[in-house]
Amino acid sequence: MVKKAETLTLALCIALLPPIWAVAAPYLNVTTGAVALICAGLCAANGDKTSDAVKVSIGFLLGDFWAYLAVWVMDVMPFHPDAELFGTLFVLGGLAVLLSSLAPKWIFCPAWLCGWAIGLTIMAPGGFSQIGTLPLQIAAAMLVGVWYVGVLLNKVRSILLMLVAKRRSH
Repeated sequence: MVKKAETLTLALCIALLPPIWAVAAPYLNVTTGAVALICAGLCAANGDKTSDAVKVSIGFLLGDFWAYLAVWVMDVMPFHPDAELFGTLFVLGGLAVLLSSLAPKWIFCPAWLCGWAIGLTIMAPGGFSQIGTLPLQIAAAMLVGVWYVGVLLNKVRSILLMLVAKRRSH
């Protein structure tokens, strides 16, 4: 019965909280709202550890910056687009791993790499001249994914599970 309560509370929280963000995001001028769900997914894959939320957030934000930097670098390089892409991914990918290894208590490398991939997917097609506020929108959605869809959802779920357990004991 405990497994059923865990499943049902998770289903309720997933059914309720992410759609609230999906509806609210456009009103907050965030066109990249779905990024929150991707980021929350990485948090879940990391075990939904609230203790890691800060370093996961820092990783995502570094990834967002890394994507901005990559799009800029590829825009200013005078080489064939395939060579630019390979060189940029090679250098920045290696640097992300090396730099995150210097501060593992503060930077979650998988979030950095995932954030970079998310940012590139959204920013690269339009090129550097079309980026506009996309890095800020992506950053906002990333933080929503970690703190609202991730941490808050788990807190709400814990409260619901506690209420279910309390009700069963009476």
